[in-house]
Amino acid sequence: MSDRAKVAMQEYLNHFLGNMDIVNSREVCKFLEVSKLSFSPEYGPKLKEDYVMAKHLPKLAKDDDSDKCCACHWFNCCNDNWQKVWAVLKPGFLALLADPLDTKPLDIIVFDVLPALAGNTEGRASLAAEVKERNPLRHAFKVTCGSRSIRLRTKSSGKAKDWVAAINDAGLRPPEGWCHPHRFGSFAPQRGLTEDGSQAQWFVDGRAAFDAIASSIEDAKSEIFICGWWLCPELYLRRPFHEQASSRLDALLEAKAKQGVQIYILLYKELALALKINSVYSKRKLLSIHENVRVLRYPDHFSTGVYLWSHHEKLVIVDYQICFIGGLDLCFGRYDTHEHKVGDNPPSVWPGKDYYNPRESEPNSWEDTVKDELDRGKYPRMPWHDVHCALWGPSCRDVARHFVQRWNYAKRNKAPYEEAIPLLMPQQHMVIPHYMGRSKEIEFESKNAEENKKGIKRQDSFSSGSSLQDIPLLLSQEAKELDSCTLSPKSNGLDTTASKSVSFAFRKSKIEPAVADTPMKDFVDDLGSLDLYNEKSSDVKRQPEAELSDSDWWEMQERAAQGGFVDEAGQVGPRTSCRCQIIRSVSQWSAGTSQIEESIHRAYCSLIDKAEHFVYIENQFFISGLSGDEIIRNRVLEALYRRIMRAYNDKKCFRVIIVIPLLPGFQGGLDDAGAASVRAIMHWQYRTICRGQNSILHNLYDLLGPKAYDYISFHGLRAHGKLFDGGPVATSPVYVHSKVMIIDDRAALIGSANINDRSLLGSRDSEIGVLIEDKEFVDSWMGGNPWKAGKFALSLRLSLWSEHLGLHRGEINQIIDPMIDSSYKDIWVGTAKMNTTIYQDVFSCVPSDLIHSRLALRQSIAYWKERLGHTTIDLGIAPTKLESYHNGEVREVDPMERLKSVRGHLVSFPLDFMSKEDLRPVFNESEYYASPQVFH
Repeated sequence: MSDRAKVAMQEYLNHFLGNMDIVNSREVCKFLEVSKLSFSPEYGPKLKEDYVMAKHLPKLAKDDDSDKCCACHWFNCCNDNWQKVWAVLKPGFLALLADPLDTKPLDIIVFDVLPALAGNTEGRASLAAEVKERNPLRHAFKVTCGSRSIRLRTKSSGKAKDWVAAINDAGLRPPEGWCHPHRFGSFAPQRGLTEDGSQAQWFVDGRAAFDAIASSIEDAKSEIFICGWWLCPELYLRRPFHEQASSRLDALLEAKAKQGVQIYILLYKELALALKINSVYSKRKLLSIHENVRVLRYPDHFSTGVYLWSHHEKLVIVDYQICFIGGLDLCFGRYDTHEHKVGDNPPSVWPGKDYYNPRESEPNSWEDTVKDELDRGKYPRMPWHDVHCALWGPSCRDVARHFVQRWNYAKRNKAPYEEAIPLLMPQQHMVIPHYMGRSKEIEFESKNAEENKKGIKRQDSFSSGSSLQDIPLLLSQEAKELDSCTLSPKSNGLDTTASKSVSFAFRKSKIEPAVADTPMKDFVDDLGSLDLYNEKSSDVKRQPEAELSDSDWWEMQERAAQGGFVDEAGQVGPRTSCRCQIIRSVSQWSAGTSQIEESIHRAYCSLIDKAEHFVYIENQFFISGLSGDEIIRNRVLEALYRRIMRAYNDKKCFRVIIVIPLLPGFQGGLDDAGAASVRAIMHWQYRTICRGQNSILHNLYDLLGPKAYDYISFHGLRAHGKLFDGGPVATSPVYVHSKVMIIDDRAALIGSANINDRSLLGSRDSEIGVLIEDKEFVDSWMGGNPWKAGKFALSLRLSLWSEHLGLHRGEINQIIDPMIDSSYKDIWVGTAKMNTTIYQDVFSCVPSDLIHSRLALRQSIAYWKERLGHTTIDLGIAPTKLESYHNGEVREVDPMERLKSVRGHLVSFPLDFMSKEDLRPVFNESEYYASPQVFH
């Protein structure tokens, strides 16, 4: 056959096989002896598929008597329990189908990290192995992954060997190598080491994140995955709520479900005695939306024996193309802006129970959501501070893989025979899926940013201009090219994030091709180094006064020229190319894995150890232990202590800045009999920070003296305002719910995990996060010296700091360098101390360094209640007039006048609050008999 004929035939076949409607027909699949999954490139290249016999599946309806496990026709060795099924091996899973033309798996094993062999740190257990049968005519092999092991038979010994070799090879196939741990022991490899389309974008506070999530849901074409600790179907993702009825979560999901989008929602099934999040109501409400909405709640506490731990991830994944990850659940109380308002009367932003303050009252029922739980004229809401991020590219598929793994595990345990709840298959590559219709052609009508709209024309696959599907599907070495997702008109890829939500940034759209996933050398790296410093700061040259002009990365002036998401408050970051790695906390109970994965914990410790200049942390909790602590087992605190001591011994400047809630966000006054949980958490936090032999400040002060405070500081956030026009002036702590760490303005860790044993040990709460290391750098400053800062990490820190410090656009350059005294001591610490003093003068609010005992707290509460007639649980109502003494005369001042001097929300964390009390539960409190692990 001539070369010319070969090329012509190949072109014809590729063109032919590019039409999904044709190749997935029964006739073509039968002729080629393949299944429909062979030509679904989103699941990765075709590896191996054939008929096998399985015993563990429910009885299938068959029209023939072909269920034979061997060639024997004389002996009845094949009983009815063994059934013939079609097995399909892909790079990330093994699926069993009733028929080659089915796309719905009867069973699936999603490959995951295998246990190490005993006494061998390098070797791993095998994914598949041959099994010796008593009957020599039978030939079997077993596949073991996680908590599952299935046994399959073939018709010959050779076929069994082929399957074993193919499966073991697939589990270690680079770049993923799903059966071998990657850096930090994570299931997921580092992404973005090549130009694979890995991108990230941050969001600060609920308004920015919820608007982006709503836009992505509106653009969904195929499937939506949602995973949450708490989900409220009546949540408005945009405000004012009376103008945004269509943005209510249940309405958004209903509209997409009616369009055929498949929606899968995984809820944490709480212990009703301990939590009031009412997932039963949420499930019932969601299932009533449409048949295309599927919901699972997990775990079953009695059958699993899991009572203390929770599923804590917060995920939204749309079409395997974009995912949202971070601290925000889609539930009441989370929507907020950088202003962190304490009042909303009459309601326009927070309807009904969304006006939420768990310190004052937790609703007993969430069913009547429009009815207020709190008196808006008397009580402030609790402002909510959070950080979320969006991911594109391979990291998005890694997050989706985690969801699929958890969904399948929950389905097998909760609804094994429920056909309406399907098993899911994880996607491997980003392609133009066949469900989006026939071939598409992108036309760029204009490259002008003001007219940056993309038109998509649909053509018949056989039309002369159709080339997008001309992909050599039969050539396995080119299969990875299917991951290409390019916006270049010369490319065969398509940006399927939809024209409206290509990016939620305020930057001009820059068309950059995202190249395919390529194999990585040495993809296994358990605790590999962090390449944060590949850009040498010595190359930076000093610029004039505006050394880092806002337009370098902020580019706010260009936002109005963009379609899609617009945010003028600096709450949305630039969409940047970066190196990403998904990290998580999972174990057998939470995800069915055979290994406990604590890659978030390892990442925290590694990042801190390799930090060169500063560590900035925001977290809901800060409970950790030093080396030798036998109660608290996570070692984030030890990593911080060692890094500070190293800087001190090297006589170098190093900063650790930690922002946490002023009080735990649980109901009950600090002196109330029913608030033992609040006091218990406070005990463990103070034990970590400053009280006793296990605290970091105690140990640092012993060695460094007062210089300890040059290295580490603790802060909280507080807000104030009038509850309504002419109403009382109120304050409330801003609840810090973000879980973020920024290192040297070059790396950021964002996720759902708190800094405590529950979140970090892996065997307790399930968590997920992402480590983002910058690839795009800008000129900046560090410790008075030029520094190459990462665009993602630097812009996130500046957004957070400008919000906390109340800085305006023109003042951002004051905090570019976080190390120098004028930024850290004068602005950061100085603002915190000034704000703390003003709040104390106006409100005498708690927590406060002036109150050291429960007796003093009782006396203060009694005094202010008598004086004001009404106050909040934490003394958050100001007197109508403040009395001040001036030249021996008493002057009355409006509290709002005094509060005008408050800048932003930053306050000092009260290290001496309740310092004379043992805050642990006592014998007459029910918490005394609970495991202490619940609180830390």
